[in-house]
Amino acid sequence: MARERTLVRRRAGVLTAATAALALATATTASAGPLGPTGAPETAAPPAPGALPLLTGNPPRGHDVSSYQRRVDWTAARAKGARFVYVKATESTGYRNPYFSGQYSGAREAGLIRGAYHFARPDRSSGAEQAAYFVRHGGDWRADGWTLPPALDIEYNPYDAKHKCYGLGKARMVRWIRSFSNRIKEETGRRPVIYTTTQWWKLCTGNSRAFSSSHALWIARHGTSRPGALPGGWRYWTFWQHDVKGRLPGDQNLFNGSLSRLRLFARGH
Repeated sequence: MARERTLVRRRAGVLTAATAALALATATTASAGPLGPTGAPETAAPPAPGALPLLTGNPPRGHDVSSYQRRVDWTAARAKGARFVYVKATESTGYRNPYFSGQYSGAREAGLIRGAYHFARPDRSSGAEQAAYFVRHGGDWRADGWTLPPALDIEYNPYDAKHKCYGLGKARMVRWIRSFSNRIKEETGRRPVIYTTTQWWKLCTGNSRAFSSSHALWIARHGTSRPGALPGGWRYWTFWQHDVKGRLPGDQNLFNGSLSRLRLFARGH
């Protein structure tokens, strides 16, 4: 996600080659089959033919921000093409983005569909504890068409390169993610979107398929014209973070569908 405080870019293991031109008209994922959002929050079944468009033409652009971006000019971001944004709310159970309230409300006032994300620290406390903290401090959801489901950012440990999986074995990591997800579902009625990279998911969960049928995937892969092979049984991705810089503040993202489909996803359909 977006750089936080004094940390350098937290993108170990993600391809960070020089920015490549996005060939949207060819951005299909051959290894993962036809592209399409995961649909309703509790199912990721393949869509009916023609129900969801392929990623061609002009898919909705978005971005994600944290305290590093501070006071974002949301009106300017929307004028540059932003239609959605994810804002960092929390990390572990002891950090809150001090700019979250202004960023989150400012995005809505500018007409952006927005959601909150939590940066996971599985080495600090349980998934359930971090989920509860997240919901208390911005990670809630409502079916108003403007609020994206809460998102879990789970990736390489930015604080200890020797413990990329936070000291957890594969089975324990899967249990941690399930604990987080179950608590989010209890608190908000939605399963969280899972942000990750294919490499990290393979390394730290054993490429678990436990979440692909019920969680939307936010895949991170940078400097390429397509998101590539997907992890853990996911056949479709919902969001793709394709670069760490661009026309919008923070990291650059695309939604895999139309703007009307994005609104349906936000409502829980």
